[in-house]
Amino acid sequence: MNYIYLVRHGQAEGQAPEAVLTEKGQLQALQLADLLLDTPVDHILSSPYLRARQTIQPLAARLRLPVYTDKRLMERVLTGSSHPQWREMLRLTYDDLERVYEGGESSRDAMNRAVSVVKDILQGGFTHCVLVSHGNLISLLLRYYDDRFGFKEWEALTNPDVYRLTFSSRTGLPLVERIWKT
Repeated sequence: MNYIYLVRHGQAEGQAPEAVLTEKGQLQALQLADLLLDTPVDHILSSPYLRARQTIQPLAARLRLPVYTDKRLMERVLTGSSHPQWREMLRLTYDDLERVYEGGESSRDAMNRAVSVVKDILQGGFTHCVLVSHGNLISLLLRYYDDRFGFKEWEALTNPDVYRLTFSSRTGLPLVERIWKT
């Protein structure tokens, strides 16, 4: 069996790549480390965004594991410019995975990017891997394995949030469980 823990970063001061965790986010990172400390983690991959790396750093330090970054775990860019109706625009991309806005990435492309990370992990021989990313990308990855996961489920994600994907050799689809309890 292979276990992949999908971690959404803790509460941050913004959306920019260099946005740091808030004081509450730093506390959440410590709580996350407590949650996963007894898990036999053998690999940690993170979005290169600072808030994602800061979220997983306490666990990595306790386990004495390096945090590798992977650009494929960066947040999905909805559009190249700011829009007051961005939530509605995002909702529409769950209904039409091919919808793409100028300067943005379709849900399908973002989903495929995230799935490629999971496939690499499964082929890499790791049994308990932690992937740290962002809400929209994680929700699209979960949708790949369970098409019931959509806009409303994205809205229900917390900072942080943790889902465990359990892959058995008998099936191609993982068991998906939410394990973060706030």
